[in-house]
Amino acid sequence: MISQLSWKVGGQQGEGIESTGEIFSIALNRLGYYLYGYRHFSSRIKGGHTNNKIRVSTTQVRSIADDLDILVAFDQETIDFNFHELRQGGIVIADAKFNPTIPDESRATLYAVPFTDIATELGTALMKNMVAVGASSAVLGLDISVYEGVVQEIFGRKGEQVVAKNMEAIRAGAQFMREQLGDNIQLMQLEKADGKKRMFMIGNDAIALGALAGGARFMAAYPITPASEIMEYLIKKLPQFGGTVIQTEDEIAACTMAIGANYAGVRTLTASAGPGLSLMMEAIGLAGITETPIVIVDTQRGGPSTGLPTKQEQSDLMAMIYGTHGEIPKVVMAPSTVQEAFYDMVEAFNIAEEYQCPVIVLTDLQLSLGKQTVEPLEYDKIEIRRGKLVTGELPEIPDKGCFKRYEVTEDGVSPRVLPGMKNGIHHVTGVEHDETGRPSEVAANRIAQMDKRLRKLKHIQFPTPVHKHVKHEEADVLIVGFNSTRGAIEEAMERLERDGIKVNHAHVRLIHPFPTEEMLPLVQSAKKVIVVENNATGQLANILKMNVGHAEKVFNVLKYDGNPFLPHEVYTKCKELF
Repeated sequence: MISQLSWKVGGQQGEGIESTGEIFSIALNRLGYYLYGYRHFSSRIKGGHTNNKIRVSTTQVRSIADDLDILVAFDQETIDFNFHELRQGGIVIADAKFNPTIPDESRATLYAVPFTDIATELGTALMKNMVAVGASSAVLGLDISVYEGVVQEIFGRKGEQVVAKNMEAIRAGAQFMREQLGDNIQLMQLEKADGKKRMFMIGNDAIALGALAGGARFMAAYPITPASEIMEYLIKKLPQFGGTVIQTEDEIAACTMAIGANYAGVRTLTASAGPGLSLMMEAIGLAGITETPIVIVDTQRGGPSTGLPTKQEQSDLMAMIYGTHGEIPKVVMAPSTVQEAFYDMVEAFNIAEEYQCPVIVLTDLQLSLGKQTVEPLEYDKIEIRRGKLVTGELPEIPDKGCFKRYEVTEDGVSPRVLPGMKNGIHHVTGVEHDETGRPSEVAANRIAQMDKRLRKLKHIQFPTPVHKHVKHEEADVLIVGFNSTRGAIEEAMERLERDGIKVNHAHVRLIHPFPTEEMLPLVQSAKKVIVVENNATGQLANILKMNVGHAEKVFNVLKYDGNPFLPHEVYTKCKELF
C-alpha cells in the first residue's frame, strides 16, 4: 500500500472532465485524505484540452505533485500532452473508443476501458465519466460505496433513477478494471486515511466565505476569470444574510459602487483580475483621498491585456502598490493557503475600516481555483473591528459649521460618520480638501492632509506579515515567495536540507506596507536569498531590494509560461545557484 499518489483526468472541455475530478476528490476527502487539485483549462467555453490533476495523501500537501501515477484519458491528446509526467510504473486508463496508444510501454501500462460503450449500454454515453471514476477506484482499492452520498447530492434533483444509473456506471467501471488488473490489483492501493472531516474548497470560495463571515453584505463586480467564483458564491449566500450582489456593466462601475456602499456604512467588496484592476485604478485613488474603506480582491492571471486568462502568473505586485496616480495609503495582503484566504478576508475588512483606506487582497490563479483540503475553520476567532466609526451622538457644531471628517490626527485616522447622522454633515470630494472636506489648494493644508493620510501606513497592524519557517540561525539560503508558491517551496526546502544545504523560508503575506523589520534579520543571516515567483521581471525580488537592501545576495527563480511551480523545479533552480 502507498500513502500518496497523483491522479489526473483529461479530455476536451465540455465532456465532464471537471465533474469527474470533482466526484473522485470529494469522495476521497470524505474518507479523510488530504487533497490538492489544480485544473488546466483553455480560455474558451467548450473544446480544447483540459485536465484536472489531484494529489491524494494521508498527510497535508500544499502543491501539485512533480510526477503522475494514474492518467485517465478521454482522448489521445490527453495521453500525448500528459504522458511525460507519468513516473516509471505509472498507469494510463483510457477510453477504448479512440483506440489509445502510449509512446513508451516500458514506462507505463495502458488499460483500455470502454468508458463510452459501458455508459451507452447503461442508457447514455454522458455517464462515461462515472465509468472512469469506477475504474480509478478499482486501482486505488476503494469501495465504490464511498460515492453514494456524493452522487446523491449531485444528481438527486434529477431523480432516483438517475442516481441509480450513475452508481451502476461506477460499479461497472470498477468491475471491468478489477478484471483487467488481475494480479496487479494491489499495485496502487492507498493506505487508509484517518477519516476526519475536513473542508475541500478553492481559494475563491474561502475568500467569499471570509467576506461573509467578516460582515460583508454587498458585492459589486463584473465576471472575469479567475475571480468569478467569488461573485457566484456570494450570489447564492449573501441574500440569506440580508445582503445582495450586483453584476455591474464593467469594473469601473463595480469599484465606484463599492465605494458608495462603504461610504454608506455597509461592508462591501469587489473582485476582479489584472485587466479589471487596471480599470479600477482611478476609483481606488478616489477611495484613498476620500478615506473610504474598500476591500478589493485581485486574482492574478497571465497578462498583459487578455494575456493568458486561464493560466498562472504573479505579475500584478507593482501595479497593486503603485498603480494609482498620486500617493495614497493602501494595504496589499497576500494569503498563501485557502485557510489563510478565509481569515485574511475578515482582517481585510477590519483594516480597511480601522485605517479608512483601500485594502487589496492579492491571490493568484493557482490559489484562487486550486482546490485543497482545509482544516475546520474556527469561527470563534473572528473579530469585527470598525475603527473610528462614530456610533454615539455628536455635539452640535457652532455657527452651523461642518463636521471635521478629515481632522488631522496623530495616527492619521480621522473620526468617521455615516450619511444622515445628526451634526455629522461634511463635504466629500475627489479634490484636495480641508478637515471638513471643502476643496482647498492651500499649500499648508495640502501638506497636512497628505502627511495625515500617509501616516496611516506607519501604524498598520497585520497578524502574520511573514510566514516563517526558520530552522537555522545562519542559513546557506533564504527562499522567499508569496501566494501559492508556498507548497512547492516547502517541499524543495526539505530536499535541499537532505542535500546538506541549510535553508530558511520566508513567505511574504503583507506586500505593502512591506514588513522590513520582519525580513531584514532573515536576509542578513542568509548567505543567499532566492526569490521564487511566477513573473518575468522579479517583482517581489525588486520590492525586497527596495525595502531591505542586500541586493548582492538576491537571486531570482522565475517561471512565466502559465504553469505553476513544481517542487522539483524550485529544488533544481536553487541547486543551480550553489
